[in-house]
Amino acid sequence: MKVVGNCNYRHWASRRWRRQTLCYIAAMTDLAGKHIVLGLTGGIACYKAAEFCRALVKAGASVQVVMTQAAEQFMTPVTMQALSNRPVFTSQWDARADNNMPHINLSREADAIVVAPCSADFVVKLAHGAADDLLALMCLARPVERVPLLLAPAMNREMWAHPATQRNLAQVQQDGAVLLGVGHGDQACGETGDGRMLEPQELLEEVVAFFQPKRLAGQKVLVTAGPTFEAIDPVRGITNHSSGKMGFAIARAAREAGAEVTLVAGPVALPTPRGVRRINVVSAQNMYDAVIPLAQEATIFIATAAVADWRPASASQEKIKKEGSGAPPTLGFTENPDILATVAQSERAHSGALYCVGFAAESHDLLAHATAKRARKGVPLLVGNIGPATFGQDDNALLLVDAQGHSELPRASKRVLAQQLIEQIAVRHPDRAMP
Repeated sequence: MKVVGNCNYRHWASRRWRRQTLCYIAAMTDLAGKHIVLGLTGGIACYKAAEFCRALVKAGASVQVVMTQAAEQFMTPVTMQALSNRPVFTSQWDARADNNMPHINLSREADAIVVAPCSADFVVKLAHGAADDLLALMCLARPVERVPLLLAPAMNREMWAHPATQRNLAQVQQDGAVLLGVGHGDQACGETGDGRMLEPQELLEEVVAFFQPKRLAGQKVLVTAGPTFEAIDPVRGITNHSSGKMGFAIARAAREAGAEVTLVAGPVALPTPRGVRRINVVSAQNMYDAVIPLAQEATIFIATAAVADWRPASASQEKIKKEGSGAPPTLGFTENPDILATVAQSERAHSGALYCVGFAAESHDLLAHATAKRARKGVPLLVGNIGPATFGQDDNALLLVDAQGHSELPRASKRVLAQQLIEQIAVRHPDRAMP
């Protein structure tokens, strides 16, 4: 029997399978039960639409593809049919519909119509109510109050910046369409600038966020995430195993819940969640200096970061060399500022203007330590977890401790737990009472 660490291979493999399964299930549930009509208009960005379609299906959505005649110059209906597992519609004269009205039938079945890519020409059609192809007909005939229209523009930078395009975009937004924004970068024409269609993963995040309940609408959420790094010399330092995944998932979930989110991140290699403002820091002092002024504007503070308690009293300006004695150099330490306690004891927190949530990463006796830390820091909600069981992993289990006692969020993907935690914070936030 192969041994991995202190557990046998079978146990280890079972845990790994469970983690992978939990993450797969989380990915599958973001859009479960949603039916998306994916419209493609003419543009080279149609190649991204293929990956976007696949991502929607993986997220649990059923996808019905509708293509304009121009889109067929860049992508074949056969490809989109294979990815969506549904026949693709390209003409308003398609006789497959019993009543010969696909523009009515397809729009009534949709939870949303997403046009990606959305060309400048198609924006003109939407702005003026033109209906000379199936996709334009669907957008015009959809029940506006229950079938939202989401647009992912894709065009040359000059076309994007042209006053006529901007007027048309303003008009379609006034008419109720949701603009998903554009990216900046190299374009197929060889130029560089705004106008690129967002990447498939960015589009997926936008669509998922659109459907999430806006429990934190109007709130300003400040999140810390990841480890800190305390320098000993220019090449060595003291840190911990925190990956930042939980904090980043919480930042994303808060943004999806309608909040304006700022994420103060220690040294981690994670992509910034869509729509989240990110500030990178290294040391605990760096994080403290960033958080304290930001907390003056926030309404919710979630301290997820694993902040080092101590740092070397003085870091060497040069790499410390071995002296041949076999003994390491003597290091003096000083205590780092306590970010959570400082914010929780501020006037804004005491007045109820700022709701504070702390995290405790423990190695044992989680309930006892989390309860003690909550009282010591003076926060209304303390979230505990076992550090060695979650650092670097994609799943976790959380213990919530508040004035009423404690409850558990069972092991799940960090994505799912972040959504559940945001829901719990939204429920607790109106009280803002700390005994």
